[in-house]
Amino acid sequence: MDGMVYKENYRGKEESSDEREIETLKMEKKQSEVMEQLVKQASASPNANALTSILVQATSHPNVFSFSQFLALPNLLQLEATENSTYLDMLRLFAHGTWSDYKSNADCFPQLIPDQILKLKQLTVLTLAETYKVLPYNQLMQELDMTNVRELEDFLISECMYSGIVRGKLDHLRQCFQVQFAACRDLRHAQLGSMIQTLSNWLSTSENLLVSIQEKIKWADAMSEIEKKHRKDVEEKVQEVKSLIKKLHIVNRPTLTLGAMRIFALNLLV
Repeated sequence: MDGMVYKENYRGKEESSDEREIETLKMEKKQSEVMEQLVKQASASPNANALTSILVQATSHPNVFSFSQFLALPNLLQLEATENSTYLDMLRLFAHGTWSDYKSNADCFPQLIPDQILKLKQLTVLTLAETYKVLPYNQLMQELDMTNVRELEDFLISECMYSGIVRGKLDHLRQCFQVQFAACRDLRHAQLGSMIQTLSNWLSTSENLLVSIQEKIKWADAMSEIEKKHRKDVEEKVQEVKSLIKKLHIVNRPTLTLGAMRIFALNLLV
């Protein structure tokens, strides 16, 4: 019974969000502003300790879900082969990894604070939502270290859907999350080739479709011209018939010969 009440309450909230697209745009703008500010701070960091502090702040910030701009900073190289190199590994984990990746190699990273754990679990949902359109609850609970459905659904609603990183429907009956939208995570270098190929295929298909549409437009224009000519011919025939009818009324009926009637009838049939 409790689960049913919970689901009904959520449906009411979902139906009341009439300006979802506007809110999404506002959220994206806010994320961009926060990202720009943190990247500037990181690029101007005077030393490794200050840089690692900003990386922790970025990976725990509720409005930051992309980290490629941080990975592109030249001064990150100062962390390589030092005692702070684990922070660089941590940044790569948040860019491409999941909660399971962290658990499997926890000794290779700095200890995460609660906000970072939350962020990494959100990113884990993103990774799964990019790959599958239907996410079984059992799989999600295993990936996120959650023990019951209520905890999972609370997390999906309050930490994922309300934050704008995913949209979808909770199916309590079938015990799954149906993905309708998922924000993109940072691309790995190995994924660039596949992405370029996908975009090239899309471009080729679009170009072929455009050619086909243009040919159909030309065909439609030609048919329109034919239709106009046919309509003009019919209108001219109608005027000829009207003219012949008028002439028929003018002709004196007793003087209309059989030959004249045949000629009139033939004109009507032409």
